[in-house]
Amino acid sequence: MQAWRVHRNGEPSEVMRLDEVDRPVPGDGRLLLKVLAAGINFPDALLCRGQYQVRPPLPFTPGVEVCAETEDGRRVIATPALPHGGLAEHVVADEATVLPAPDALDDAEAAALHIGYQTGWFGLHRRAHLRAGETLLVHAAAGGVGSAAVQLGKAAGATVIGVAGGPDKVRVARELGCDEVIDRRADDIVTAVKDLTGGRGADVVYDPVGGDAYTASAKCVAFEGRILVVGFASGAVPAPALNHALVKNYSIVGLHWGLYQRKDPASILRCHQELTELAAKGVVRPLVSERVPMADAANAVQRVADGTTTGRLVVLPAAGKGTR
Repeated sequence: MQAWRVHRNGEPSEVMRLDEVDRPVPGDGRLLLKVLAAGINFPDALLCRGQYQVRPPLPFTPGVEVCAETEDGRRVIATPALPHGGLAEHVVADEATVLPAPDALDDAEAAALHIGYQTGWFGLHRRAHLRAGETLLVHAAAGGVGSAAVQLGKAAGATVIGVAGGPDKVRVARELGCDEVIDRRADDIVTAVKDLTGGRGADVVYDPVGGDAYTASAKCVAFEGRILVVGFASGAVPAPALNHALVKNYSIVGLHWGLYQRKDPASILRCHQELTELAAKGVVRPLVSERVPMADAANAVQRVADGTTTGRLVVLPAAGKGTR
């Protein structure tokens, strides 16, 4: 079968290679899956660079979420068991973590519903306790993670302010349902948020970016607000001033979705059931901006790493084959 593999750490476009390999063999408690669609996530770029919290042995296949078919014909979504990631024609996954793919979504959308939407749901509801009527500020609102938070925030009854970079991404954020959008390249985020909230600030901030985005968030979070730390796509990990959190009465809340799989796996299923219902109602639908053939996967991972994409890029292994 074909699988993209990383033979040394570095930039995705330089270190990923499309190889012919044997199918992975599932051990006890695991399933062999035929990949229908593989969502590309920023962690795939970090895996290539050797900067992710998990460092599989070389060579390995990136790809942390898939929509796939079981050997008995069921359509499912799953997080493949590394080092055999999702950018391949077949993967293995822990049977206990495999979830039914929502009927309302096609293969690419179903793959993209998994990690980004689970992260958004746990972040907004379990960690930040977002309430109807509150103001939610979402950084990188046009991206794969941010777009999920925008839709889930609107579903929860929040007023959503998106932050995006440049006119094209601002347009995408508006189309996703943001009530207001701030162009970080043209506007001052802090001033804009305070103007839009009558000086109060944002009740909840969803930050997958870090760096300057976090700095701005701390300046425009509301009294008793919550800054949700989801990731550091900017590459800069902020060092919060805890005295500032004390005098302004706000919370800094971390989220590592993967811990729920180990410590509270039943909550993953409950979240998936709710997401499936929201998808069936048309309330949430992953923004799949591109469906990418297998041969172009390395370039797609690189573009996600460079931050030039909107929504989610999804690789379709059957859409085209080639070598690199």
